[in-house]
Amino acid sequence: MRFAKAGPAGRSGSPLRARGAALVATAIALSGCVTPVPKVDARLPAAYEAPAGTPLAAETLDQWWTSFDDPVLNELVTTALAQAPDARLAAARLEEARAVRLGQVRQLYIPSTPLTGSAQRTDTDIIDQSGSGGFTQGGVSKTYSANFDVSWELDLIGRRRAARKVVDNDLAAARFAYEGARAALAANVAQSYFEARGYAVQLEDARQNARIAQGLHDVAAEKGRRGLSATSEGERTAADLAQAQAQVAQLEAQLQAARRSLLILVGKGVDPLASLPVEPVLAQAPPIPAAAPGALLARRPDVREAAARLASASGNLNVNELALFPTINLAPSVGLTKSISPSFLQTGETTSTTSSAWTLGANLSVPVLNIPKLLSDIKAQGARVEQAAITYEQTVQQAFGEAENALVQLDADQRRVALLAAGERRAAVAYEASRKGYAAGLTDLTTALQAEQSWRGARTALTGAQTQALQRAVQTYKALGGGWSPQSLPQKPSAQ
Repeated sequence: MRFAKAGPAGRSGSPLRARGAALVATAIALSGCVTPVPKVDARLPAAYEAPAGTPLAAETLDQWWTSFDDPVLNELVTTALAQAPDARLAAARLEEARAVRLGQVRQLYIPSTPLTGSAQRTDTDIIDQSGSGGFTQGGVSKTYSANFDVSWELDLIGRRRAARKVVDNDLAAARFAYEGARAALAANVAQSYFEARGYAVQLEDARQNARIAQGLHDVAAEKGRRGLSATSEGERTAADLAQAQAQVAQLEAQLQAARRSLLILVGKGVDPLASLPVEPVLAQAPPIPAAAPGALLARRPDVREAAARLASASGNLNVNELALFPTINLAPSVGLTKSISPSFLQTGETTSTTSSAWTLGANLSVPVLNIPKLLSDIKAQGARVEQAAITYEQTVQQAFGEAENALVQLDADQRRVALLAAGERRAAVAYEASRKGYAAGLTDLTTALQAEQSWRGARTALTGAQTQALQRAVQTYKALGGGWSPQSLPQKPSAQ
């Protein structure tokens, strides 16, 4: 199989990119297919069209959540990776894959060794005997035997080696699926945590907005009673107050639901909500490390899993093709037999005979009549290889698209946060001036409350943008292949 090369990657992504391409090429080469594998187009651009990230250490992506400098987030992710249902389920699946591989390897290398034993008792009654010189003796005869037969295939054409590579690549795919599940879990925990924090900040602002709406309603109602304004003004402010109070109730429910969902996600679903502190504070997202698209071949667990699946499918095709060749089996055997029978010379006595025997043989099996079925199996497996190749191409393209889109959207979110932060500062200045004017008697209470309401509205918009930016940063880390360490795995999928 040939892989087309992309342009030169950036300094921060070139080592991972080269290692990723080598991993895919090695995985396919290890399958040892006789039939050529479909050509896979794994080309990627040399750089993202999105703004470049910050040059940081490659290990920054391994545990990206520590970059947020939030002890609560670090504890939540650590707890989730240790005891969350998703993490334990992924670990159980990996353990199953390891057990399956161990059994398959033993089946490949340990010969078939049935140990058989038998015991037989025969009661003989002489009904009639005539003639001279008869030696037939009635009575009880017993026979015991034990046989140890071994069947060992001579791997002259590499059938066992090809099957071993399939087994190893299957385990590699399971390991990458395990790492991918854990990386996704860490991202889900972080996004849920920032969502809860966003609700907490919005709830604080909503309560302040309800307080302002209450003040505006009180002023309007008092003016209406004194005949200084129309009574409709009081009705309007009453409607605004009801809407503000409804917003508070909605955010309280959303925050409670978010905290409960987060506890369930980390494996503490029955713990009280008080055990999960959520401060109404939103920090700025940390910088995203610079990366090249080619690094996705090594950093993304789903891409490496797809490569291992392709190598496994190619190896199975090799195994099916080798099934057309003759099979030579060595068949040594060892047997032990003991017979106890009535004595011909002394009535009532028995004669015991113990014997041993061994044989060494070889069997040649040629699948002459099975050739049509074997050819059909090869054709079907070839179609599976084609599917695996297409799946790998699709996974690579989806990985690049997710990373590109996440980087573009994160840049837009950060610019939006900057603009809303500037607007919030101006609204805060206007509110402060109005508050001082009211204290000096230069403006009325309504003007001061409206200025504060405008400022609170700007804060609410900023909170929403900050929450989205934090969640987008988590999505970007995950899209770039963060959340696990590729260096902790062997570079060859078949060497697991």
